[in-house]
Amino acid sequence: MKSKGWFYLVLFVLLVIQPLGAAEGKMITIVHSNDLHSHLLGFSPNIDYTPSETGDDKTVGGWARLATVIKDVKQDRNNPVLVVDAGDFLMGSLFHMLSREEAFELRLMKAMGYDVVTLGNHEFDLKPAGLARILTANQQDQIPSIVFSNAIFSSESKADDELEKVFAEGLVAPYLVLEKNGIRIGFFGLMGKDAAEVAPFSSPVKFKDPVAVAQRMVKKLREEESADIVICLSHSGLSDNPEKSEDEVLAREAPGIDIIISGHTHTKTDVRKVNDTLVVQAWCYGRQLGVMDIDWAGGKVSLKDYRLIDINDSIKGDARITAMISDFEDRISEEVLAGEGLEFREIIAHTPFRLEIVEDECNLGNLISDSIRWYINKNDSDPNDPATRVEVGVISNGVIRDDIEIGRTGDVAVCDVFRAIPLGIGFDDQASMGYPLITFYIYPSEMKKALEILTSVYPLKGGDYYLQASGIKVSYNPNRMIFDRVTEIWLGDEENGYNLLDYSASNKRLIRVAADIYNATFLKVVGNFTWHVLDIVPKDRDGNPVDDLRTLRVDADKQTPGIQELKEYAGVLEYIRSFPDTTGDGVPDIPEKYRSKLGRQLVEPSWNPFKLLKRGTHVTWIACGAIFIVLLIVILIIGLVRYVIRRRNRA
Repeated sequence: MKSKGWFYLVLFVLLVIQPLGAAEGKMITIVHSNDLHSHLLGFSPNIDYTPSETGDDKTVGGWARLATVIKDVKQDRNNPVLVVDAGDFLMGSLFHMLSREEAFELRLMKAMGYDVVTLGNHEFDLKPAGLARILTANQQDQIPSIVFSNAIFSSESKADDELEKVFAEGLVAPYLVLEKNGIRIGFFGLMGKDAAEVAPFSSPVKFKDPVAVAQRMVKKLREEESADIVICLSHSGLSDNPEKSEDEVLAREAPGIDIIISGHTHTKTDVRKVNDTLVVQAWCYGRQLGVMDIDWAGGKVSLKDYRLIDINDSIKGDARITAMISDFEDRISEEVLAGEGLEFREIIAHTPFRLEIVEDECNLGNLISDSIRWYINKNDSDPNDPATRVEVGVISNGVIRDDIEIGRTGDVAVCDVFRAIPLGIGFDDQASMGYPLITFYIYPSEMKKALEILTSVYPLKGGDYYLQASGIKVSYNPNRMIFDRVTEIWLGDEENGYNLLDYSASNKRLIRVAADIYNATFLKVVGNFTWHVLDIVPKDRDGNPVDDLRTLRVDADKQTPGIQELKEYAGVLEYIRSFPDTTGDGVPDIPEKYRSKLGRQLVEPSWNPFKLLKRGTHVTWIACGAIFIVLLIVILIIGLVRYVIRRRNRA
């Protein structure tokens, strides 16, 4: 009997326990990135980057280093490894200048071992036709699989037909199922609401509500595709405010997603867990790579280990990827920069200090906004006609993408300047890269409204809306009523002095303002966001409203048919090259003027009633009236309550 007991026990182990054990504890590793933004080289600056050596520079990032980490992760594990990206792999360096023709980024990602990626808002910067060209620039097997689930194509406009065809042919799929180690893993991709809002050139493509789409994708993947694990590549983002943290909201409202690979907000964070969903994001620009080891057991995903690997000079770059990037660099010099008499690594200036972008008046913001005003006045103003002179140049922090660092030498190269202001595409016949500059005229009262973006819209909408300006100085009281915080405005500059501007509604003087076309498109967004309190109407020099901003592009050569667009990035490069050589070495030097702030934004907080109400607009007076009415009602209620109490006491 004892021998039979042992026999049945062993049989039980073999037939029941072993199969159960084999079915559990299956490991999968997810390597993830987001917001790589064409930063193929380590920075800053690019000219310091030495991927073939370690321990000799302070640069971070670099796709050759990313490739090394990906390869090491795969070699260190016996389980399947999947490499994914949450969008915005495009737009941010000189390399994207040939993306439509060569798809540099996607080809490299395939060579580096990426399996699945999604699209971010900046993939739409080149408009739907441009994105279609990127996706079809090479054979499908030369790029990673792409998932994107919430695009809506127009039935009225043909402007997105090429991209719609690419989707219909399956080059971009709404979802993908991969089977690894006996586990079915479903992927889908989303564009978040904030990302969609800052993608004006995606038109006429629109984007469905990400939560509703996610709920449908989860149902489809779980029920129809029998996916064991569901992973969302979401270009939506994270925030410290739970209500604004779109990917955490997505996790709460679309249960059934096991992992959300987040992008868009460039957030440096550890794993965030929302109910049963793991949410991760790996900073931006390839400065970190996330490595997630998960265990699938009993139908559930559990996190075994998670690391964010810093990508720096301790990692030797993969030789093959380095060679590919070097070849791409040569192509950029030959096909893009040679026509402008420049080279990728050409030194155009020296700087003894860092030029940085921060949420404050800053030296890089001042330099770039100055370059806009200078460049247009050089190319499109008549000294005999003061009305043609640009008085104010404006740019937002959202399009200034990187600092200009001193580096080891203080040398400032073309590639590093471009990386600071890299975005956009034009509207000329060739749709050349880079945002074109436009000019328009506004009234002084509208200038005040524009500056209220800095005082009131930026604190609500985030750092991308922070304004940097040239030719103007502003003071504001952050304690005043929202949308009415500007207290004084001066026009002028540091060299010639500033003059106080009368910004009353009765002053109909026209001020010529310059900006890139991307920032200008947000005038309508700001007007709608502020319930039309901050409506600003661009005008021509005769004061006539202009609806189509494309007609306001600056023409660099009026003798040539069409509009020869002035590019924002080209203005910055030329402005820097115009600086004097103060050290006598034949290379321009960044002027000392830009070492620190210039006092163009004066924050003057005060609770003094006079300063809170002085020159208040209707916004302030309506608020005061509402407060007065509320106080009056409170006083009347208190009086009524006292009256009732006295009557009761008498009774």
